[in-house]
Amino acid sequence: MGSGAYETPAFGGKLRVNGRVFDDNYRYNELNWLKFPVTGLESSNDRQDRFQTEVGANFKRELGARNNLELLLLHQTEDYSYGSRFRSTPTDFDFKLGKDISETIGRGVFKFRQSETLSWEAGAEAALNKLESKTAFSQDGVAIPLPASNVTVEEKRGEIFVKAVWRPTKTWTVEGSVREEGSAISSDGDVSLEKTLYYTKPRVAATWAPSANTQVRLRFERVVGQLDFDDFVATSSLGTGVITAGNPDLVPEQAWVSEAAIEQRFWTKGAAVLTLRHFALTDAIDRAPVFGPSGAFDAPSNIGDGTKDELQVTLTLPLDRFIPGAQLRGDSTWRRSEVTDPTTGAKREISGLRPLDWEAHFSQDLPQWRATWGVDAFGAWRETYYRFDQISTDKLKTYVTLFAEWKPKPDLLVRAEIQNATARGFRHTRQLYSGPRGANPLTAIDDRDIQVGRVFYVRVRKSFG
Repeated sequence: MGSGAYETPAFGGKLRVNGRVFDDNYRYNELNWLKFPVTGLESSNDRQDRFQTEVGANFKRELGARNNLELLLLHQTEDYSYGSRFRSTPTDFDFKLGKDISETIGRGVFKFRQSETLSWEAGAEAALNKLESKTAFSQDGVAIPLPASNVTVEEKRGEIFVKAVWRPTKTWTVEGSVREEGSAISSDGDVSLEKTLYYTKPRVAATWAPSANTQVRLRFERVVGQLDFDDFVATSSLGTGVITAGNPDLVPEQAWVSEAAIEQRFWTKGAAVLTLRHFALTDAIDRAPVFGPSGAFDAPSNIGDGTKDELQVTLTLPLDRFIPGAQLRGDSTWRRSEVTDPTTGAKREISGLRPLDWEAHFSQDLPQWRATWGVDAFGAWRETYYRFDQISTDKLKTYVTLFAEWKPKPDLLVRAEIQNATARGFRHTRQLYSGPRGANPLTAIDDRDIQVGRVFYVRVRKSFG
């Protein structure tokens, strides 16, 4: 992995050029000895190779006392290959995926400050995204066709916008904007299609600060998600028994978002923020069955309307008055969602959406010893995926890290950590049905409880020059 950047005066402004190269290779092998109901041996072998490049340029220039111009150009590529093999007497599954992805983005923004209380922005963005993928899947040496296994997808997307920020009083700030987005998507190969999409995205936000320590924020806008090219191609996780078909005919998920937040500052460095959000979803992206020559497969699909609600609490609590140099930070988000299951027609939560996320961080500075110590805790979470013939649930227990840093000299830092101090584990549970859920019985439950040990970590960093 390598990255670099260079900045220089140019054309009356500042030009910054950056580049990045990233190479990642991953191998995973697993053996399972089965004792009940019959003895046997299962093996899983996975490999993943990813090579990414990025080249970008950013130009900024002041155009007089009240005007500003910013231009951005970015080009990214990714060469990705994945292979997975699962063997369990007498069955042998083999899956291979290769894909090339590229994205080119150009953006320009012009800013104009009309007065001390009113400012404007206008801009445009153009993007070209390309994906070429090839997938192969076989069982016992016999090739099994998958929907959208070999496709070439291209997306041309453009957006224009105008934005205004108005400060009518010292305590009020009002922001309004509108964006118009258009995209043309084409696909060749197993799935041939062409479509053009247009979306208007208005936004209005207001901030009221009745005092220096209190702020109330309101927001209402239409959000349109970006399509994930990974959803366009077939994928596999043979170790967990999941084959996912691709779906190039997806459209972006849309949502009308309402948000209210209140922030209260206290004790000089302390702050508490309470935020409520409601999402009214259209064309929600979730899991649904698709049917190909060799049967039904799970696939990402637009499944209709839905809702999502979030309650987020963020806290920064200085503890100096109780423990010198100590601070506690925390963040927690509760989520509730509802969509219609395309397989059963029943209401359920959104696949993969965690009902609860939380984390807490305690630290204490010890300047007399030139040291810092603390505890980081990342809360347990659950993710459930509703596939057409199974329900899979992943659970991860609370993860705790103890750390200590010592800086004996200005140019020398020593850090020690005990990662996963609670030796938390990971649990993967699958409820398997003989066919589409709701019309077929539950035939098996695959429950894997994996225990992971502690990790001891020491880093020494020396600065030169």
